[in-house]
Amino acid sequence: MSPSAGGLVVFLLSVQVIQSQDGWRVKYRQTDVCAAKGSTVELSCDITHPPGKYPSDIKDRFWFTKEKDGEPVDLRTDSEYSGRVRYRCSSKRCYLIITDVRESDSAEYKFTFMTNKPGEKYTGSPGVTLCVTGLQVKVRRSDSTWLELTCHSSCVLSDRAEYVWYKNEKNIMTGSSLLVSSGSTDKYSCYLIGSHGHSSPAVCKFTPLCRPVELQQHLTWRHQTAACKLEASKR
Repeated sequence: MSPSAGGLVVFLLSVQVIQSQDGWRVKYRQTDVCAAKGSTVELSCDITHPPGKYPSDIKDRFWFTKEKDGEPVDLRTDSEYSGRVRYRCSSKRCYLIITDVRESDSAEYKFTFMTNKPGEKYTGSPGVTLCVTGLQVKVRRSDSTWLELTCHSSCVLSDRAEYVWYKNEKNIMTGSSLLVSSGSTDKYSCYLIGSHGHSSPAVCKFTPLCRPVELQQHLTWRHQTAACKLEASKR
């Protein structure tokens, strides 16, 4: 059993970026986005035209992560995103919506457009870095009687993130952490609400089938070459 799929599960570091070329300007509202695996992500940018130019002068526009023979590849034609990508664009703004995101979707996303002037094209660079993370359960001994289970991800989701806990596949409560008896033989897993049912690995205690997850190091996430990277450092 899994929690119901909800709306967007996207958490943003909102730093505005403005890129300008010959008076054309692309503004990304986010530079770094962390999302849970299985969720829906929405990225956006605004386009400003120079004097004497108009939105109607743009003849084509799209988002991309890759280039082929020096030319950007429209995400809508990329087989890795088949059936999961759509655009919602107005005259001055364009949204990229990716459903059921995967960890392999972690990349830098850029917006590009061509005008009706031959050979005139522009790309907003740098783009938006997306990090897609799965969930794990961190186990910490609270005292001799209780263990504290905490939902953990490899990048910072948000203080607003909402989690739901399952015990033996049954929903028991919501919250970022859960106290369980140190002698428990039950299986526990956590989900991010709205993440389309992707769970953390199940955790159980003191049985031959499962090993407790003991996290002795503090994990931090750093963007490096548009990829998710875990770096461990001692507390």
